[in-house]
Amino acid sequence: MTYTALAGVGVLAALALDRWGLRTRVTSTRDWWSAYAIIVFFQLLTNGWLTGRGIVRYSPDAIIGSDRITLVGDGRLVYAPVEDLAFGFALVLTSCAVWTWLGRRRPSREAA
Repeated sequence: MTYTALAGVGVLAALALDRWGLRTRVTSTRDWWSAYAIIVFFQLLTNGWLTGRGIVRYSPDAIIGSDRITLVGDGRLVYAPVEDLAFGFALVLTSCAVWTWLGRRRPSREAA
């Protein structure tokens, strides 16, 4: 399975977990999207630093687009391949959905 396919499966699985598995519906809140915008900003900075310095290199056959570094287009956004952003979204969403679900299951201190 390619990185592109794995990233797509990861996003779909994370959304399904949020919506129907855990029923947290984190992605339906404004707080989630505000926080995620901050996360994406730093993800792009980090990815830009790593790929801009040649620490991480992507094979053009493994990602959508070409091996050129562009600001927007060719399957890349700044220095991040679209797959990196999708995979990061899936990881962050899964973590937040599980965190929210666990928080709801925990008895409150006031009840004790």
